[in-house]
Amino acid sequence: MAVKLGVLIIHGIGTQKSDFADGMINDLVEQLGDLGFDRGDIAWQPVHWTPVLEPKQKELWRRLSHNSELGFVTLRQFVINVLGDAIAYQRVPGQGRENVYDSTHRVIHQSVKTLRQQIGGDKPLVILAHSLGCYMISNYIWDRQKGFGEAGYAASAFERMETVAGMVTFGCGIPLFMLAYTRIEPIAFPSTTLARYFPDGTPPEELRRAARWLNFYSRNDILGYPLRPLSPEYAETVNEDIAINVGGLLTSWNPTSHTQYWTDSNLTRPAAELIGGLLKLL
Repeated sequence: MAVKLGVLIIHGIGTQKSDFADGMINDLVEQLGDLGFDRGDIAWQPVHWTPVLEPKQKELWRRLSHNSELGFVTLRQFVINVLGDAIAYQRVPGQGRENVYDSTHRVIHQSVKTLRQQIGGDKPLVILAHSLGCYMISNYIWDRQKGFGEAGYAASAFERMETVAGMVTFGCGIPLFMLAYTRIEPIAFPSTTLARYFPDGTPPEELRRAARWLNFYSRNDILGYPLRPLSPEYAETVNEDIAINVGGLLTSWNPTSHTQYWTDSNLTRPAAELIGGLLKLL
């Protein structure tokens, strides 16, 4: 059975292991099975960008902590490993292509290429993004849509992000980065050419109902925010901001909820339904 759709999963702040998405994928596969879909319908591809920054963070901590009497060591390491990600990702004038922004986008592009090979060409793509990963993938798509970045990133419609049929963002910090912009404008979603990657005769109204951007946030997550209030353009592009409760007794009521989305059914169930809605059209 040919793969019908690809899912790209990108993590957010903090040091993540290469298997960071395994739990979410397992949950989604099970839920999609319950909805009547075959596991062979979908190919899954994580974007593991931690290796771009982890060596830099370790070296920075080694230099700063060597022969220094620093207090709050654990908290300082947290700041370097977590908040440092967001700081490092910003473009640095004068560094050319050798910067964290471009290095991260090269990792994203390689994951996109790998996923395209798995699904066998230009087919619909769903993106699941957490935390800083939401901002990263938004920038990556923006650059493809505006023709920025390396020419090799535009080798196919899939790589140009023209086939993105669903977006699920969670614990999204995009609003925090909008302070740097005078005009707050989202990526174009869905693409005006998306219908090309669905069977001929697919009713446009059904495709528009299925191709959705859902943004999930916990009210107790200080790094996750709604997106639609950012601007009229965001309100038109993002279909829903959905407040959910994630985590357990020790995490759901405080800022540590930021790390608890991945396998919480309040997120994975509607994500599976979104993917299932697209599969029905394929």
